[in-house]
Amino acid sequence: MSDSETETEIKVPVAELSSLRRRLEKAGATPKRKRHDEDNTLYDDGTGRLGQAGCALRLRTAEGKGVLTFKGPAQFEGNVKSREELQTDVADAETLRRILERLGFLPKFRYQKRREEFELRSCTVCLDETPIGCFIEIEGDASKIPEALADLGLSASDAVRDSYAGLYGRKRRQDPSLPPDMLFSR
Repeated sequence: MSDSETETEIKVPVAELSSLRRRLEKAGATPKRKRHDEDNTLYDDGTGRLGQAGCALRLRTAEGKGVLTFKGPAQFEGNVKSREELQTDVADAETLRRILERLGFLPKFRYQKRREEFELRSCTVCLDETPIGCFIEIEGDASKIPEALADLGLSASDAVRDSYAGLYGRKRRQDPSLPPDMLFSR
């Protein structure tokens, strides 16, 4: 597996994002992608085979474009997560949805976020606003992630290991009145 097929990242919950934008600017981060809305759907077969294996199949749409991603099982070193990640751009997300369903892959969980991306120390820093709070994700070389965290005044000990699906599942167990999918209210 080449480095381009491995996702290495850390996710830290934060109270708000405006102070992090200022810290990014002060640390010399370069804006990479403006704030945009993302809609993500996780797929699995009827038996839940992918989820049981710790894998994920995701179709993301943002700014009129689609991306299909396969993620392998996660491995952790401290709170830094690494996993196989294969992805490809999709010209027609709606047609791909129908193809996945014809192949037996059904939508299992849908989640939305507003994301803004920066580059810092050769890492991609994502500021994510979700219906369950704000998070910062730093993705890049495992040796650079702690440096980027320190530049932003964050600690790896505050990181969460769960995906957004896992975080929302935990939130729903605490509050069963939440809807099945993590969506912004209209």
